[in-house]
Amino acid sequence: MADFVDWDLAVATAGVLGKSGPRVTLREANAVVVDLRRLADEATQHVQDYTGMTPAGAAAPVRVVDRRDWAGVNIDGLRQVVAPLLARITGARQPGPITEVVGARLTGVQTGTVLAYLSGKVLGQYQVFATDPGQLLLVAPNIVEVERRLEVVPRDFRMWVCLHEVCHRTQFTAVPWLRSHFLAEVAAFVDAGGAPEQTAARLRHALGAAVDVVRNPDGRTSVLDLVQTPGQKIVLDRITALMTLLEGHAEFVMDGVGPEVVPTVGEIRSRFNRRREGGNAVERLIRRVLGIDAKMRQYSEGRQFVHDVVSRVGMAGFNTVWQSPLTLPLLAELHDAPAWIARTGARAATD
Repeated sequence: MADFVDWDLAVATAGVLGKSGPRVTLREANAVVVDLRRLADEATQHVQDYTGMTPAGAAAPVRVVDRRDWAGVNIDGLRQVVAPLLARITGARQPGPITEVVGARLTGVQTGTVLAYLSGKVLGQYQVFATDPGQLLLVAPNIVEVERRLEVVPRDFRMWVCLHEVCHRTQFTAVPWLRSHFLAEVAAFVDAGGAPEQTAARLRHALGAAVDVVRNPDGRTSVLDLVQTPGQKIVLDRITALMTLLEGHAEFVMDGVGPEVVPTVGEIRSRFNRRREGGNAVERLIRRVLGIDAKMRQYSEGRQFVHDVVSRVGMAGFNTVWQSPLTLPLLAELHDAPAWIARTGARAATD
């Protein structure tokens, strides 16, 4: 069966279009790598102590990568997950005429272009697609670039970033069912999309509708919203609720641990939030089209949910969320912590 994406071309495109990193000497670059690995190790114990979550087995590896490597890891992960799913829903049929016109090469260029853009923005990531249980990626050039731009203490900023990303690793390694559940939801989303020819038709419609996105850059709809079937919207609500929980939990933990191990955490948070909200008009448009603004809202909305739950039932009560997929918050419950507490029976720990 022919691939719907030319993955090799995606990797090459991401490498060509990706921006170069900040100017550093070889000695400085090596020092950053050593520092990030050390701080990630330190952050691990801080996160476990604060959350009460204990990973099962050995910790997933930490990889300090550049932008090209980050894009390559993510393309490999997408290939391992997306290709089998497409084969399943097509019954190993050859692509239809519309798919042939769109072309694996065009899709490869599009995939590489998106990841080239993201490779210059992501500070770190816990990548669960390529390996089990996953791997922790810290994008060194982006971390250095942002800490310089914000004019913050490098050691403090690096620890702050490590706390967030290590929290994601802790989530997936301390909750045995989480990775398989997430991948199952991704598979359900693909299955609900219908035949590839139907997906291509929706994509053509979305590209036309993208003009409205450009004309209304302050709206909340992204092109990704326009290519979903009704069935996919249902699955996406569940995925959105899960991702909002994971991001909000990591934000809550990084700021909760921060004052003890990051002396300048208040200054970092203030300056970093302004960075998230900023950007020129073109950058804001790109974020809208790719749905990145929606992810940014996940940070604040998810953090508020975790705060509301912890303030009522403590961290031990909040950890009820990790018992099973049934105790994950529904999308509506993210704005109604008491409803989630009532449904799951979460209670504060008793002495």
